[in-house]
Amino acid sequence: MTQVLQDVDTAVSVCFVVKIDDVNLGAFSSCDGLGCEVVLESREEGGNNVHLWQLPSRLKYSNIKLTRALGAETSKIAAWVSSMAAGYERKTAVIQAMTADGTVVAEWSLIDVVPVRWTGPTLSSDQPKVLTETLEIAHHGFMEG
Repeated sequence: MTQVLQDVDTAVSVCFVVKIDDVNLGAFSSCDGLGCEVVLESREEGGNNVHLWQLPSRLKYSNIKLTRALGAETSKIAAWVSSMAAGYERKTAVIQAMTADGTVVAEWSLIDVVPVRWTGPTLSSDQPKVLTETLEIAHHGFMEG
């Protein structure tokens, strides 16, 4: 059993590398919101007062928030967000969870990605702390295979 536990590669210390149509936006320290939900519709059956049907209707995808310390790669995010003023282009994205040595632990491919919000750091000389930025993206599902 000890051998089995040693062969398992867990994501104890990870970063999240994000690529939008092969443009590498860099590594982020946190990734929140990866997931989906099956939306259910409730239907009552006529004459049956003890049963309520729960029918799956569609999938709903939550927005993903990526956070990191501010750095030079923030210009890539600014360019992507600014490009939205000229019109929306459908993009694909890949988020890779990597260990400190660069081993990919997991990977998610997303379709129809669009930036929702970029939040920069709060600048204050009164409170010295690490400056962070957050990128929020929306998507329309995961790519198969």
